[in-house]
Amino acid sequence: MASFLSAEWFEALNTTLEHAGTPPASASGVPFRVVVEFSDAPSDTTRAMTVVVGNEGAKAEMGDQMTADAVIRLTYLDGEALTKGTLDSASALREGRIKIRGDVHGLVPLLNWLLAAK
Repeated sequence: MASFLSAEWFEALNTTLEHAGTPPASASGVPFRVVVEFSDAPSDTTRAMTVVVGNEGAKAEMGDQMTADAVIRLTYLDGEALTKGTLDSASALREGRIKIRGDVHGLVPLLNWLLAAK
């Protein structure tokens, strides 16, 4: 299994997203950009990733974009645990381990779709 946030991990994630089916369309038809920040990530890896979701699908990239519609902040270890399935996202939200700012209403249907894409 590829290390969390490594180039191989992003490649595997994008392969999963390619096969995830059609994401929920935004009302405007404009792609929705979600930046996920890991401010405590090791110095030898990216500290952020951007997921761009449009009518044609989704793609994850290393780094952040200034034009994010929503920003999610969590620790590196919590992010890794979420991707491995050892941490439940609903519990993490309730416990305040995940912080969200920006367009939460646009983010909710995308999160449900992304979780189902596993």
